[in-house]
Amino acid sequence: MLENAHGHISMSTWTFLSNHAHVLLLLGQDPDLRMRDIAEKVNVTERAVQRIVHDLVEEGYVDKVKEGRCNHYAVNFDAHLRHPLEAGTSIRDLLSGVKLLGEDQD
Repeated sequence: MLENAHGHISMSTWTFLSNHAHVLLLLGQDPDLRMRDIAEKVNVTERAVQRIVHDLVEEGYVDKVKEGRCNHYAVNFDAHLRHPLEAGTSIRDLLSGVKLLGEDQD
């Protein structure tokens, strides 16, 4: 059970942001996160995170760079959201809007 904005207890588990958005937000915060850590934070399986990252890379929102045995993910902060309602909104705007974009990524 969760407490909603009015202080009432709710059984609902939906959120405003999708798992794709959650993964993108986390990679914007820390481009060296492991899939396992992302999965734990988003509360999905590691395989789900792998599919999401694949989607984000394929669509140009994230670049994946292999560094030794680890991956580094570079978020394309200038890419724009896909849905027509948000088409004028960049990833930078999204991350700034949820206060996860640091000064060094401007």
